[in-house]
Formats: sequence, structure tokens, C-alpha cells
Amino acid sequence: MKFYDTLQLDPSIIKQKISVSVTKREKLYYWNAMFLRSVLIVTFAIVFISLLSGMFGADNTPMAVAVFCILLGIRFVNFEYCVGDSLITLAMAMLILVLAPSIVVVIPPILLIPFHFISFFALLFMTTQRPEMGNGGLYSFAYIYLTGNPVMGDALIRRGLLALTGYLLCGAILFLKHRNYHKSIRFHHVVQKFDVSKLVHLWQLRMALGVSLVLTMGQVFHIERFMWMGFACASLLSAYPYSSCTTTRFCQRIVGAIAGSCAFFVLYLMIPVSFHSLMGPLGGLCLGFCVDYRYKTAINCFGALMIGAGIYGVQEAVILRIADTILGVTFGLLFSVLFHRFVTIPLSLISRTETKI
Repeated sequence: MKFYDTLQLDPSIIKQKISVSVTKREKLYYWNAMFLRSVLIVTFAIVFISLLSGMFGADNTPMAVAVFCILLGIRFVNFEYCVGDSLITLAMAMLILVLAPSIVVVIPPILLIPFHFISFFALLFMTTQRPEMGNGGLYSFAYIYLTGNPVMGDALIRRGLLALTGYLLCGAILFLKHRNYHKSIRFHHVVQKFDVSKLVHLWQLRMALGVSLVLTMGQVFHIERFMWMGFACASLLSAYPYSSCTTTRFCQRIVGAIAGSCAFFVLYLMIPVSFHSLMGPLGGLCLGFCVDYRYKTAINCFGALMIGAGIYGVQEAVILRIADTILGVTFGLLFSVLFHRFVTIPLSLISRTETKI
């Protein structure tokens, strides 16, 4: 395998290769590849996001981050139907990400749940036919992050132009990388095959309803940084294969958030103020070595708290991060139990009855 091809591998695969390597030289080869991969991604992220933020305004940095994540993911994962229809649905997904966060600011609270549900379910249904490939987590992150950072007026126009730029870049990659896949499958075929008793569609339904409820709760009760609560809840519900048990992730998310927040707090106080800006990239660099969910959760705190510390101060940001995480995973756990009791089990019984008939 060429070194360039090794750089394209997921960290979990590289670590597997390290574990089966028999020589120190071979192990060092893969460790170097993983380190360089992480450096290149962080460097590209800084340049790419900074460039788009400079062009379309700092208030649209969240959209630049979303485009960057979609750009990385779309190189490897397609939508499981023909590229022509995929380009159309990608445009619709971008439109949802631009307009939905601003619409929920102005609509009556009573409409928040149905609007969030329709928008988020449509986003998942168009982009995530195989949740195990990670698309669900990627687009849910983008939706929640942008909902927590809405813009209006001129900034919304600039966000639309940024999304158009992102669409052209991502669309070009989608076409070049995936134009020869799933040629005979159209999007309407996917729609026709929708069956809520199938695990993938049940996963989409639970994810959309859960995230809709937690975002609405955060907005209605004016919870500070409610998107952190949304991330925590979505993280529980995004696990696939679909399972009614979310207790493992519940515990891991809380432990990871506390450990990551405390580590950030200690480092923030220890290092000189002039180096604080490097803590975000440091987190991104470390993330490139993580394959375990707990460690990813902890490291993800660095980038979030770097922004939060500038708004609330480091102590308040750390407390808020932990509190929002506990609220989010607690809601997600309770919702998962209720969804299993009142939706999954009845659907399973109906499906068994129809099979017997």
C-alpha cells in the first residue's frame, strides 16, 4: 500500500494495522501516517474555514465548519442512489441547513417540534441510507450546530452564498468520486421502499424526533448553548445498528465530557494566554488518534470550550458544557426508553402479525 493510500484510511484501520505489525519499522510507518494524516486535516481545516469565514463573514464560520465536514465525508460516502438525484438532494440538504436555523427563530414555539422534525427527518432521509457509514452523525452535527448559530438579514444572504460555494465544491467531489455507483437506483425508489418497521427507517424516525424535541426544549426554555445539549442527545440516538439500549453511550458521554472539560480547564490555566488559541487545533490533532467513543467525546470538548470560554469565561463554559451534556444524554436516555416502549415494540408486534398472515 502506498503512503498516500495509507493517509486515506480511518484511524481505527491504521491502529489495527499497527497492532498486527511485526516490526518496529512497520509500526513506526503507520504511526507516522496517522500523525501526518491528523496534521494535514487540521491544517486544511484551518485554511479552508479561515478562507470561507474571511470571504463570507465571521458570523458564518459555523456554516464554513459544516461545509468542511461535508466535504471530508462526501469523498468516501455517497447517498446510495444515482449521482444525478444525489446532486439534487445535496442541494436540498444545503438549503435546509441554510434556512431552517433562521426560520426556527421567528416561528411560534408551537410549530418548533413539527418544523424541526420535518426538516431534520428530510435531511437524514436524503443523506443517510446507511447510518453505519457515519453520514447521520455528520449531517446531524451540521443541523444542530447551525441551529445554535442562526443569522438573519445580510448575514443570511452571505450564508446562502457560502452554502452555494460549498455545494459546488461538494457536488463536484460527489460527481467525480461516485458517478459510477448505484446508476439504476433513483431517489424515488428509495422513497417507495420506506418502511418504518425497517431498522434504518426506525433509526431515522427516532433520531429526527429525539433531536427535534431536545432542540425545541433548549429554545423554548432559553438554555444557554443548547446546541451542546443537542449534540449529546444526538450522540446517543445516532448509534447504529439500532438498539433500544443507550446506557453505555450515556455513561461514556458523561465521563468523556467531564474528563475533557476538566483537562481543558487545567491546560487553559497552565499555559500562557498567548497560546490559548492553539488549544482548538491541539484538540483537532489529538482527535486524529482517537477511535474510542469516550476519548473522542473528551477531545471534542477542546474546540467547543475554546469558543465557549471566549463568550462566558473558562469556568462558566466548563460548567455549562458539563451541565448541557448531562441534560442532553439524560433526555436522550429517557426518550430512547419511551420510544422503544411506545413505538418500537408496537411496530414489531404489527410486523410479526403481518408476517404470520
